[in-house]
Amino acid sequence: MTAILDLREQSRQHMPKIEVIESLRQAAITTWTGRMINEHGSARVFEGLHRQLSIVGLAERDLIRLKTFAEEERKHGVLCGAVVEALGGEAKAPALAVVPFPEHEDVGPLEAAIRNLLSISCLSETIAVSLIGAERIEMPEGELKELLTRIYAEECGHANFGWRLLGRLLDRGDKAMKARLDLYLSVAFAHLEHHELAHLPLDSNPPPEGASLGLCSGTDARELFYATIERIIIPGLESHGLSARQAWDTRAQSGYMA
Repeated sequence: MTAILDLREQSRQHMPKIEVIESLRQAAITTWTGRMINEHGSARVFEGLHRQLSIVGLAERDLIRLKTFAEEERKHGVLCGAVVEALGGEAKAPALAVVPFPEHEDVGPLEAAIRNLLSISCLSETIAVSLIGAERIEMPEGELKELLTRIYAEECGHANFGWRLLGRLLDRGDKAMKARLDLYLSVAFAHLEHHELAHLPLDSNPPPEGASLGLCSGTDARELFYATIERIIIPGLESHGLSARQAWDTRAQSGYMA
């Protein structure tokens, strides 16, 4: 039985004032409903990462931040639901499917935690920052932009946390661990690409005024996705001694099965 995410009561307390373009209303409701589901469900990954990093002895202040990130993701779900309600929809939909958190039992606790830190903060959250940031730039001033800015600022914190922590955790390992992480990165890149492109359809081509409702071109978003990989993520990982370029170039041979 599919669980239902019902954020109507909470979301109605945060509805922004929006000038609705009638011809784009349903597209905007669909877009923000999808964001509501994904943002709210993303809390689980930070809870899983919190549990993993607790095992390897992360500083208490960092563990507290991870708990905060989970709370922020649920709050983002409520805020996205608030947009749905403001557009005339209902902040109620099937919840994100629950999938097992990757435990990576083929390696030790430290390496398993680094794998998930890479995937969550250094890959997924960095892409989110880039895409939301571009959307925010295109959006005119108003309450919807203020709401999006709030989400954007917290997503920046989620990504920055991972990048800052990565070096400290890598220093605890050895060359053999980094070599295994290079192989893992190839799989992680393949998963990231499959997941992101599935949410950036090429047939999404709203008119320019769609930017006021948070609607974006799928083609433009895909170009930004690849630019972020090339200009931000790969150089960042390479600076930590990981063979990110090779991992990206060999992602198709990683064995990842969608």
